[in-house]
Amino acid sequence: MPALVLLGAQWGDEGKGKATDLLGGSVDYVVRYQGGNNAGHTVVVGDQKYALHLLPSGILSPGCTPVIGNGVVVDPSVLLSELSGLNERGVDTSKLLISGNAHIITPYNVTVDKVTERFLGKRKIGTTGRGIGPTYADKINRVGIRVQDLYDESILTQKVEAALDAKNQILTKLYNRRAIAAGQVVEELLGYAEQIRPYVADTVLVLNQALDDDKVVLFEGGQGTLLDIDHGTYPFVTSSNPTAGGACTGAGVGPTKVSRVIGILKAYTTRVGAGPFPTELFDKDGEALREIGGERGVTTGRDRRCGWFDAVIARYATRVNGLTDFFLTKLDVLTGWERIPVCVAYEIDGKRVEELPYSQTDFHHAKPVYEMLPGWSEDITGAKTFSDLPKNAQAYVKALEEMSGAPISAIGVGPGRDETIEINSFL
Repeated sequence: MPALVLLGAQWGDEGKGKATDLLGGSVDYVVRYQGGNNAGHTVVVGDQKYALHLLPSGILSPGCTPVIGNGVVVDPSVLLSELSGLNERGVDTSKLLISGNAHIITPYNVTVDKVTERFLGKRKIGTTGRGIGPTYADKINRVGIRVQDLYDESILTQKVEAALDAKNQILTKLYNRRAIAAGQVVEELLGYAEQIRPYVADTVLVLNQALDDDKVVLFEGGQGTLLDIDHGTYPFVTSSNPTAGGACTGAGVGPTKVSRVIGILKAYTTRVGAGPFPTELFDKDGEALREIGGERGVTTGRDRRCGWFDAVIARYATRVNGLTDFFLTKLDVLTGWERIPVCVAYEIDGKRVEELPYSQTDFHHAKPVYEMLPGWSEDITGAKTFSDLPKNAQAYVKALEEMSGAPISAIGVGPGRDETIEINSFL
């Protein structure tokens, strides 16, 4: 039962797409288990760059079955647009499977998301405005619309009307917006039904049977550990569970079937949106990381906040996910620095703290305690083995491994599919 979970070990944008794509040629299924089109993966294949938002990265690997699990929220218009774009570029998308239990992002979810953020002003969370949070809220409140509801017009109509009874009161009386007509929403959603039907399946059954047949299944998380609704920097988090436990609930697979949990770490740290970020840089180093690393959101286009590597966060990710391996990405971006700071602890109210504080107040006040590591100037993008790296780059990787609490089994030395050093096989 070779089931692997691959997830972000920081605030997202660590390069999960590259890691998933690297494994995609060796696995039978790649499964998105949470999030929606607020996630973004950039995958480079040869001279082609693909930006994926909702679809699993494995869709680019021939022979691999991509799956959107029950824990994902699906915007049908985005899904169909993304499929169309890939088809136009010659990518076969016919093997995609979508859980009938996945929840649908409706037009009113998007509206509520946008008006709520505007209403919050300076207190806004920094959402992507794509309706993800309100859709998960509807799911928990048991007024959500699922993919399977698109195939029963009566049930769909009843559910949309029930959801809008309360939402229209809020939109009109609190936000001074126009009420949304249930009939228009139903008509729009029904328009997607037949286009999506070929992909809809009982994915829980499919995946469990695949594991019973010794197929290799890779579960791909969106966002990152520090954006987890339970274990992240709340309230500046996403609305689902990108951590390893989310793979079980978001795909319907028991924890005893997971054999390996791989955390993706960037060789420095980035964050999109509001919230605390102890190692954030506001100087020329931060700007250099942003420019060299191309640190702009795949989905939002927003500049990412940049900072040095934070070993406290990495240790936390190891603990809450039960990580067995790390995939270190973008090591090449650090080429050219004479010395590279690494955050090894925090100072909070004059005290040294080496583990992530559980208190939101403490984390907001955390100041990084840095250890300086020697840098390197040699181009590493052509490195094929660990020994090909400059000695200082090797020492940097080893130091991060020791500080983070799990072995670094692969290293990204460039954006291309083949620009990866594999130290230990994930399979």
